[in-house]
Amino acid sequence: VQLQASGGGLVQPGGSLRLSCVVSGITLEDYIIGWFRQAPGKLREGVSSIRTRDGTTYYANSVKDRFTISSDNAKNTVYLEMRSLKPGDTAVYYCAGRIARYHYPSGDVDGYDYWGQGTQVTVSS
Repeated sequence: VQLQASGGGLVQPGGSLRLSCVVSGITLEDYIIGWFRQAPGKLREGVSSIRTRDGTTYYANSVKDRFTISSDNAKNTVYLEMRSLKPGDTAVYYCAGRIARYHYPSGDVDGYDYWGQGTQVTVSS
């Protein structure tokens, strides 16, 4: 199982970015894919996740109404659309996967088995 995150960059406060997570080696519909982030000196935290078979989603309170997660199962890709970005959103963003059977989307870091490399998001003027 491989997850490849991309799309990070430098953006001004109030700006937008779209992250992509391309997944290989699995059938995406059998998995929950999540986005996590880790800022310097802080613990990794869950941002959003999606059960790709039915579109059930989870969002952390800090990103609700600003971030949108979606999936394109035909492309084996999960997206994280980030709007109204704040300096506090600055972090390395990771995507991760876990088998969907018997599980709901969550931000539980310990619940995910497969991790991709991170992509840096910096929100600064």
